[in-house]
Amino acid sequence: MRRFAALCLAATLIASPVLADFQPVREEANFRALVEGRELTRFGVRLQVLPQGEISGRGFGMRVGGEWEWRNGYFCRTLEFGQSGDPYNCQLVLRNGNTLRFISDQGQGDQADLRLR
Repeated sequence: MRRFAALCLAATLIASPVLADFQPVREEANFRALVEGRELTRFGVRLQVLPQGEISGRGFGMRVGGEWEWRNGYFCRTLEFGQSGDPYNCQLVLRNGNTLRFISDQGQGDQADLRLR
């Protein structure tokens, strides 16, 4: 199992754009302007980050919902999907063109790249 996880991580790092190309999104107004009226997509996931503080969409056939706020330069959110979810977590947001990279635990944890469409 560890070997599989290591291979997945390696594939993600190889497929991801170089970190130096990403720039931090520090201001809430800039983040809102990026996501307003657009979807965030990735491998069967389609989400909208709505202006009133909600997250809505679908992921792998399941409804996804949650709440978000901008706090001290971080995108803080909860997510619910199917019978499970992710607890409140504040994430560093980076941008490279139409890709937003969300890094959990204020930039110290796991990351996910989502495309703006």
